[in-house]
Amino acid sequence: MDKNNFTQVKEFILLGFTEDVGLQPVLFFIFLTIYIISLLGNVTLISLICADSRLHTPMYFFIGNLSVLDLWYSSVYAPKILVTCISEDKSISFAGCLAQFFFSAGLAYSECYLLAAMAYDRYVAISNPLLYTQAMSPAVCGTLVVASCLGGFVNSTIITSETFTLSFCGNNVIDDFFCDLPPLVKLACDVRESYQAVLYFILASNVITPTTFILASYLFIMAAILKIRSTEGRLKAFSTCGSHMTAVTLYYGSILFIYSRPSTSYALKRDKVVSVFYTVVIPMLNPLIYSFRNKDVKEALRKLLNRTKFS
Repeated sequence: MDKNNFTQVKEFILLGFTEDVGLQPVLFFIFLTIYIISLLGNVTLISLICADSRLHTPMYFFIGNLSVLDLWYSSVYAPKILVTCISEDKSISFAGCLAQFFFSAGLAYSECYLLAAMAYDRYVAISNPLLYTQAMSPAVCGTLVVASCLGGFVNSTIITSETFTLSFCGNNVIDDFFCDLPPLVKLACDVRESYQAVLYFILASNVITPTTFILASYLFIMAAILKIRSTEGRLKAFSTCGSHMTAVTLYYGSILFIYSRPSTSYALKRDKVVSVFYTVVIPMLNPLIYSFRNKDVKEALRKLLNRTKFS
């Protein structure tokens, strides 16, 4: 197979969710609503964390950076989804597909690492509360965030370069709403054994390893909580982890469902629903997850609204 065969494909066609013309405006409205809520939710949460001094803690520092990733993450997909819903032109250039793939992978992997860093933050807060501020200093928190993003985009560079040097021999129709790994692999003329090895490396380094770290962190957290004598203290300690546990379960559950299976078992129609969940729905849910029943965030929002009302 000629290594340059992949240049035969100059663009891809994104089929989206449906070819039913009558249903496309409905999908456009649904995705536009989700995207607007996602933008408002994440921007509001970031603004509250920056503006309120009581939220200048390691936990909210990580939550703020998670919102930045979610804001960027949803923006990689939503505009193209909206255009695909209302436009007859379903094409995306080869370069555009590559760019979307690169940023979506980099942000997804970065979020995996960041969620692991947040689990470590919760472990330190519960197991060593007296040393928490010192252990999770601004320098440490900043290093964890930078390392998460660096690791995510280094791995994205690897998988993007390997994927877009596969041979795409003519068939350029992607049965999905964005340039994702499973449908692109389906279009490849041949998938090298070395490429399969890269896929396993990416899965292990960006999903399985952070998942194992998170599970280990929560085992230590549970052990620390059991050492707390009062029931009230246990419930309070456990409640500080509730939001993170919910976010991790939703995000890693959908990611593992899509990418932890062999390519022969992909069912693209079914996987579209799961894909849209972690690409556009979870970035909308995260601000709600981290603010719902959170007294500090609700108080900061109340103060901001009052200040706006009387200004």
